[in-house]
Amino acid sequence: MENRKLKLYVGADFISAFAMSAFVALKEKQLSFDFVKVDLKVKENYQGNYRDLSLTCKVPTLVHDDFALSESSAIAEYLEELSPGHKKLYPQDLKQRARARQLQAWLRSDLLVVRKERPFDLVYFGKKDTALSDEARAAAERLFFVADRLLEEGAENLFGNWSIADTDLAIMLNRLVANGDPVPARLAAYVRRQWDRDSVRAWMDIERVAPAIRS
Repeated sequence: MENRKLKLYVGADFISAFAMSAFVALKEKQLSFDFVKVDLKVKENYQGNYRDLSLTCKVPTLVHDDFALSESSAIAEYLEELSPGHKKLYPQDLKQRARARQLQAWLRSDLLVVRKERPFDLVYFGKKDTALSDEARAAAERLFFVADRLLEEGAENLFGNWSIADTDLAIMLNRLVANGDPVPARLAAYVRRQWDRDSVRAWMDIERVAPAIRS
């Protein structure tokens, strides 16, 4: 496997938070891979070749030999088993590992209103001027509650050593931090620590072009 490069299909604009999560997982595992860019603006992800590859028509999709896998949390779990000798993406403790996966699932299935009102492109291109709706503020409070419960006082990471769940939580929190929305100080500091990881910096260093019109 080490002699065969993996391929990571991502949106050509390199904006997707989920693509970022998969990229960070690959970088933390120190695995070689090639990018394949998918033009989401012309709905290339719905066209036959990519649809057949990804099944879900979403980015990212990881390709390893003749196996293709979409959904960033599934990609992280696959990489963990594919390359167990490299840096761990998940806690080694059974219950902590289950909690990390619970958090990943929740971040992807809830908080849609936060993702809608604070799209991830603002992390790259600057904040939005609109205030959060009441619904979004309530969702943000749920996010803060979960993060506060899971992140012990004074802890650098959620479960002792870093895990991919730290990146995923920081991604969601940074939608608010980067926009200047009110975020508890220790959670904002946690985001800054996570954003200082080499794997995250590598993603942020990718060159992007700001959209001409931002909604």
